[in-house]
Amino acid sequence: MHPPESTPAPEAANSREGRPRTGAKDVAQLAGVSTATVSRALNNPESVDPVTRQRVLDAVAKLRYMPHGAARSLRSQRSKMVGAVVPSFDYALYARTTSALQQRLDARGYSLVLAETHYDPGAELRVASQLAQHGVDAFVFVGLDHDPTLFALLEDYGRPYVLTWGVDPMCRHPSVGFDNEAATHAMARHLIELGHRRFGLLSAPVAGNDRARARGAGLRAALVEAGLKLDEGCVQYAPISLQSAQEAMTRILDQPEPPTALVATNDVFAVGAMLACRAAGVRIPEDISITGVDNTDLGATQSPGLTSIRTPIVEIGDAAAAQIIARLEDRPCELFQSFPIEIVHRGSTAPPNPKRKYQP
Repeated sequence: MHPPESTPAPEAANSREGRPRTGAKDVAQLAGVSTATVSRALNNPESVDPVTRQRVLDAVAKLRYMPHGAARSLRSQRSKMVGAVVPSFDYALYARTTSALQQRLDARGYSLVLAETHYDPGAELRVASQLAQHGVDAFVFVGLDHDPTLFALLEDYGRPYVLTWGVDPMCRHPSVGFDNEAATHAMARHLIELGHRRFGLLSAPVAGNDRARARGAGLRAALVEAGLKLDEGCVQYAPISLQSAQEAMTRILDQPEPPTALVATNDVFAVGAMLACRAAGVRIPEDISITGVDNTDLGATQSPGLTSIRTPIVEIGDAAAAQIIARLEDRPCELFQSFPIEIVHRGSTAPPNPKRKYQP
């Protein structure tokens, strides 16, 4: 990792102590409820009917309300706790990144608090608010797609944060990651150079998932540059699991003209695709080339081994922790870090076979 450059922290990371703060009475008045209902909606939301709760949340967002007691506590002392909010505990890569994050934080005397959101922006906002009210000093989030209200919340609390697994191209939000679009673009170029002209894409749903969206865009851009087109019948979106990937790949193989090359947006999808091919008698790479992203042991230990993009899984967690620690301790740091990626070539890719045996 390059030596940190001295970069002023963005406005969102600075304290807002000088600004008059909105009170619970203001929120109650705007929402047309009592202050007790405001308290229940924020602290015990299941006890308030959804319509009323939404009115309170809308008022909170409009007035950018923060509970006074929590704000005073946060201004007066540090908890030495950092919150890591991830989409899912089920995805092993987030666990590896979080482990690296925890190790660097622990070495400096900070504790890590974990929460998951199941790819729900509303849940992410709620969890972040609860953690902030309980005194968490800083936050680490996954990806670049977040409800704008989240950043307003962090600004009001004056809490530093860093986004991971991507780098904000507009440099609005501190971020650590890599170019997701460039990763699959490079992989698609490799397959095109091997001679492939008919492609498939296996991806996570793109709503609220900038990583999936960027990786799909990388494939599409490479195909356009080569004068090729992606058949939408050979595009499948699925939850990140081997079973879902296998089922999605089966649908691709059932197309009238199945692809000769598949770009999967992570190794779980790629290995699930391999399982589907084996079940259907489709040979890899003789009948189809398959590629992944992240270069995990799951893909490396397949037969044949999976050609995949090595991504900075551990480096992201370590760098995110280093940035958070520096900002909490008022030291200079690099706010935007993009790590390199590379293709790891294995046996799952080869030139297309004009005599391939598989036919749907």
